Amino acid sequence: MDDDGPGPALASTSASAPEWAVHGTAERPWRSTRRGPRADRLCTSVTTSVPPPIADRRYDPVPEDLALLDRAAAALRSLDQHHGDRLGALGGLLARTEAVASSRIEDEHADLDDYARAVVGVRANGSATLMVAATTALRRLTADAGSGPVTERSIRTAHHDLMRDDPLDGRDAGRYRTVQNWIGGGGSPRLATYVPPPPELVPDAMADLVAFLERDDLHPVAQAAIAHAQFESVHPFTDGNGRVGRALIGAVLRRRRLTTTVTVPVAAALVADRSRYFDHLVRYRSGFVHGFVADLAVAIGTVCDEAALMALLLDEHAEDTRRRFPWPLPELRHDAVLTEDDAEDLLVALRRRSPGSAPGSVDALVQTLERTGTIRPVTQRRRGRAWLVTGVAAELDAFAERVGAGVRDRADRELVHQVAA
Repeated sequence: MDDDGPGPALASTSASAPEWAVHGTAERPWRSTRRGPRADRLCTSVTTSVPPPIADRRYDPVPEDLALLDRAAAALRSLDQHHGDRLGALGGLLARTEAVASSRIEDEHADLDDYARAVVGVRANGSATLMVAATTALRRLTADAGSGPVTERSIRTAHHDLMRDDPLDGRDAGRYRTVQNWIGGGGSPRLATYVPPPPELVPDAMADLVAFLERDDLHPVAQAAIAHAQFESVHPFTDGNGRVGRALIGAVLRRRRLTTTVTVPVAAALVADRSRYFDHLVRYRSGFVHGFVADLAVAIGTVCDEAALMALLLDEHAEDTRRRFPWPLPELRHDAVLTEDDAEDLLVALRRRSPGSAPGSVDALVQTLERTGTIRPVTQRRRGRAWLVTGVAAELDAFAERVGAGVRDRADRELVHQVAA
């Protein structure tokens, strides 16, 4: 059924008392409609998980986490204030980075070449097509949050953007599920690692979550973490829950005004240690939330630091590119993907800046850019072409490597500390 989300817990739940409301359960009749093992066909009921309402629930971070939360908030504001001019123009780039990382958490894999081809409609790689759709969904939900509250309608619209072209679930794009779903276990919930609430409980659960999102009395980073974990527990859609749920993190940060121009690719840190992230979502259902709140704060701080460095490195790349051309080339640091439409816009800008020396055609422009190694073609057709901006693409790979190294280094330090203790 639905394999989008956490797998089995990889760490034992703490023996301490739960810090948050524990999920309940509800029994529902179940009958398999598929061919499968005899045990699946004989299964007549399923135990579902029922997330508790959280709209009015109080949350107090543990004192040692307050510094992490405040540092994450400060890092977000600093990135917006000091690099907003740079990264504001890179909104699409950062959103794509987040969408790609979020999709990889769901085992969707495609390189930047495939992604660039999908941007111009080449559907050779289904994962790349999903990543492009995830980018649209993320940007829509974040933009909506910047102009008002996060609503059920904006969440459903983001899901529609994500899933509308999916061959299996496209017909349910933007609609809450009306069937029982589950995570893991193959064609039956009998051996599932998680069975979300029955479909008739989803509308009330989502209304409660949206009410929680309207609050302003929680630390914004803690609110983003809890909202994401609650969304994943409700699992309101037949598929795409993980990607929409992670987009919700950015939407909360935007609504609470920690960001105004940038989308911080938090999923780049989460994908570096998927098992830890999934385990947090499992533990949330048992009432343990502090660990995920703290980890999200650390992830945000790590990604903000690396995004600020990326902005500076892309500045250097843009300056180096400008020095190599005979005409005043507009910046090519706003995206890793250059489409034919982008190239035409670039040519128009060049003609305005330097009418006497600009290239005579788009082909002349891209041939010069290719010859100098500034861009690399990823399509072979005559129309609707796409290229990768090589310097930007290389910096995106380096960004992901730096974030992953930071996450792994922290995990190693924690392991050493645990062994020493």
